[in-house]
Amino acid sequence: MAWNEPGNGQKDPWNRNRPSGRKPDLDGMLKTLKARFGRFGAGSGGILAVVLVFIVAWLLVSSYTVIDARQVGVVLRFGQFSRILPPGFHLKAPRPVETVTKVETTQVRSVSDNVSMLTRDENIIAIDFNVQYQVSDARKFLYSNADREENTIHNAAEAAVRSVVGANIMDNILTTPGADTPAPTQAPVAGVAPAAKETLQQQARDILQDTLDKYDAGILVTGVSFQNVSPPKEVKDAFDDVNAAREDKQSEENKARAYESQVVPVARGDAARIAAEADAERVERIARANGDVERFNLLLKEYRAAPEVTRRRLWLETVEDVMAGNPKVIDGSNGKNIIQLPVEPNNAAVRNVPGVGTVIQSATTDANPNASQGSAQ
Repeated sequence: MAWNEPGNGQKDPWNRNRPSGRKPDLDGMLKTLKARFGRFGAGSGGILAVVLVFIVAWLLVSSYTVIDARQVGVVLRFGQFSRILPPGFHLKAPRPVETVTKVETTQVRSVSDNVSMLTRDENIIAIDFNVQYQVSDARKFLYSNADREENTIHNAAEAAVRSVVGANIMDNILTTPGADTPAPTQAPVAGVAPAAKETLQQQARDILQDTLDKYDAGILVTGVSFQNVSPPKEVKDAFDDVNAAREDKQSEENKARAYESQVVPVARGDAARIAAEADAERVERIARANGDVERFNLLLKEYRAAPEVTRRRLWLETVEDVMAGNPKVIDGSNGKNIIQLPVEPNNAAVRNVPGVGTVIQSATTDANPNASQGSAQ
């Protein structure tokens, strides 16, 4: 039966013979303890010996400490800072002479918040920021901050972010100018250069670290990130429309650049081809002119040597050139036959056989098929 089970009878499993409702026998318990310790338990001196044993055991247990590899130990001697213990096993004075407080130094801690801030151009934006940090000085971390750790980091981080946001206009914070990001919709405020998101985060980290160093917080800021930057809900729809228009503008500009990349090379190729053809024609004409000059000089030399012969030869060559491409008619009938000259400029015989004339037909061709005919040369 369990000791707390309802009903009558003995309920105490440690002393079943003790009457119900009677108080524990303290004297009997002390006698039993003295008997177990033997002669050390006899008299008041025996009790003192037992107490001394407990004190010695307590001193031995509290005279060392083990620091984990991710921690350091801050030792206080009578409440005053004494030293820093690195990871490992260390001996120390027992409590209350020396106390050790262990601090995680490799752990990456973080603080996050969502706040609304005012930009330099008097617009309001909502920013989700996250701060990651580590303990760099355990002594300062424990005893230089009068406030709680989270409040110190949070307040300093919010002040740093507000300082960065307040120095830039809304478009510079919400957009990142670059090759793939549209430019701001309005001209930057005088003295404020467009800044990338990474630059703003770095500026906030530097300001936060400088503030914590002035506080002697013993904290190293490892990173500040803006996880979400957006306009207030009241103007979000209008801002989305502006972003859509900006994206359309960028798309049209990209199309124009693509068309330019297609047309300009072709135009440059045509220009280069025309320039090459003109240069070739220039060279050809110069060479032809030089050849004509040389030929004329040779003819002049021959003409001076034999004027009549040269004049006659030039006349014959000229007539030959003229008659070579024209139809010719030779009359071999002593003028007794009718000469039929070709009147069609596109005569097949003349076109297909240059320099060959038509055949002369006599007036009696129909009556006498054997009438004389001219020959074409």
